Amino acid sequence: MSIFTPTNQIRLTNVAVVRMKRAGKRFEIACYKNKVVGWRSGVEKDLDEVLQTHSVFVNVSKGQVAKKEDLISAFGTDDQTEICKQILTKGEVQVSDKERHTQLEQMFRDIATLVADKCVNPETKRPYTVILIERAMKDIHYSVKPNKSTKQQALEVIKQLKEKMKIERAHMRLRFILPVNEGKKLKEKLKPLIKVIESEDYGQQLDIVCLIDPGCFREIDELVKKETKGKGSLEVLSLKDVEEGDEKLE
Repeated sequence: MSIFTPTNQIRLTNVAVVRMKRAGKRFEIACYKNKVVGWRSGVEKDLDEVLQTHSVFVNVSKGQVAKKEDLISAFGTDDQTEICKQILTKGEVQVSDKERHTQLEQMFRDIATLVADKCVNPETKRPYTVILIERAMKDIHYSVKPNKSTKQQALEVIKQLKEKMKIERAHMRLRFILPVNEGKKLKEKLKPLIKVIESEDYGQQLDIVCLIDPGCFREIDELVKKETKGKGSLEVLSLKDVEEGDEKLE
């Protein structure tokens, strides 16, 4: 796609248009393709790597630049760089139907990959294959949301799949080494957050090996630091408690 702007004689190529409607008017900015997602995810921090020009348009393809009074009316400023940032963050990326379909297909695969990586059959402790998760997502008619991160959507998918199949997040295996006095009190507070205590040894210190839901890790870590005033230690023995081999859905 090549766009010629007669107002400033800039030829814009490889353009991704991001659009926002404000105060009843349309505003657009011209970005480099594949850079908008990088900016929104925090990977790309250099605005000049994202924007083709710091101008705000009413129509990028025709090269029609927005009027100063319209910018002030809609955004309360005529600082084009600041307005570009707002549109870049909150605007809608204009893509062709083909591009949109390809992006949604890729997101669908990425979500399925995340779910397969995080989950197991709780009875066998075996992971599911990506293909099997994709099939299960199609069975529940999961619809990808382009404005939500794949991680957020993977967590949503896990919740929905739990209603249809035996699936849960693989447990993390942790080891606590705690001072005995604080350890006994702390163990009671940790109990609701622990799935299974595999072993505990009372010696000079309290040594516990257990399985937890990964979503509870941060809370457990903060609790151990706070209650033991830094004297206790927390070690991750394995990120995923899984058995060898893939799970098959009969």
